[in-house]
Amino acid sequence: MIKKIKIRKDTSEMVKKTLAKTLIYVVLVLFALWIFIPFSLVLVTSLKTASEANSLNFKWWPEEGFTLQGYQAVFEYTTGSAIEGVPLLIMGFFNTLWIILPPTILGLFCSSLSAYAFAKLRFKGKNWLFSLLLLTMMIPGTILLTPSYIIFNQIGWVDTPLPLMIPGMFGAATCVFFMRQFYMGIPTELLEAAKLDGMDYFTMFWKIMVPLSVPALLAQGLLGFIGGYNDYLGPLIYLQSPEMYTLQIALNLLKDKFSLSNVPAMMAATIISIVPTITLYLVAQKYFVEGIATSGMKL
Repeated sequence: MIKKIKIRKDTSEMVKKTLAKTLIYVVLVLFALWIFIPFSLVLVTSLKTASEANSLNFKWWPEEGFTLQGYQAVFEYTTGSAIEGVPLLIMGFFNTLWIILPPTILGLFCSSLSAYAFAKLRFKGKNWLFSLLLLTMMIPGTILLTPSYIIFNQIGWVDTPLPLMIPGMFGAATCVFFMRQFYMGIPTELLEAAKLDGMDYFTMFWKIMVPLSVPALLAQGLLGFIGGYNDYLGPLIYLQSPEMYTLQIALNLLKDKFSLSNVPAMMAATIISIVPTITLYLVAQKYFVEGIATSGMKL
């Protein structure tokens, strides 16, 4: 009798686990389709002719066949480019890279260094300063747009990339919080042993904390890069000269040119603009997932 009851319990638990796992997979598949279908629509439309793309009768397989005329139109459009013969989209891409790479790299270094101090060092007012740092995360960025613009305008930074680069080089509160949670999971005994061996605080950070936190650093670096890569409002406000237009501004100019006359070209520009971020994610996917999953866990 007891064995029968136990078997029933085991069967019931197995059924519950199977149903729960099935539900999870169904939700994941639906979410994947929610992302994949719009992306597929953009990709298919970018390979159509202009006449068929404007047709209300959408077909996954176009009757006129696939064509690259949309991509050709994008790479032939040089109006607004500061360098003669260089496509506007390519110019915007390289402008974006040299504007966002320095703050991404230096900001990640400053954020991780601050996180190390908050996680492992002892100093007066540490908890109060960390609480103040977290408080800044509660302030919407749009509230600071007007005073920031006034300050940057008074010091002559408007119409230069400096407002988009310099503030980010000092790190970000979100990155500090994330890295602190990761560093809290690293055993303090490692640092104590290193201190006995004669290492100073910065050497311990560089030779112990950084190598152990590579996945988390890559994850935060990737998030910071994508945030800067997709930024539209900042460049729109501060960049006024065409030779400094970033990729998002270039896409907006292309939208004004192609949105009605050549829909495939606009979709092609969209596909081209997201290829670098997708490639970067695919290359660093392992480290990105690992860095997110191990945050706050004991190593």
